[in-house]
Amino acid sequence: QVQLVESGGGLVQPGGSLRLSCAASGEILRINVMGWYRQAPGKQRELVAVIGSDGSTTYADYVKGRFTISRDNAKNAEYLQMNSLKPEDTAVYYCNCVYLSRVGKPGAAWGQGTLVTVSS
Repeated sequence: QVQLVESGGGLVQPGGSLRLSCAASGEILRINVMGWYRQAPGKQRELVAVIGSDGSTTYADYVKGRFTISRDNAKNAEYLQMNSLKPEDTAVYYCNCVYLSRVGKPGAAWGQGTLVTVSS
């Protein structure tokens, strides 16, 4: 079993910043891809950003230049620095990872989600 635990959500004013964290634990040999997704009320879950094991990154157009994804392989952790936040960034943010277990099985895991509210 692999578990992801997120933290760092909350209420912030437009133009403000937040940093989300996500830590993975369990029978992990290696994490390949880590990512952040979000789901706003009444909408489908959408990609925010992903980062490969080599540090390569991909961002959704609507967060480019404002959000930065990073990871700490030694801690099996990832982070999302969110700057210049807008009301439309309000959503539940989920972390995700694609991993190889210690017994050699591939898998994917999701965090429980953390709410980010951007409002004045």
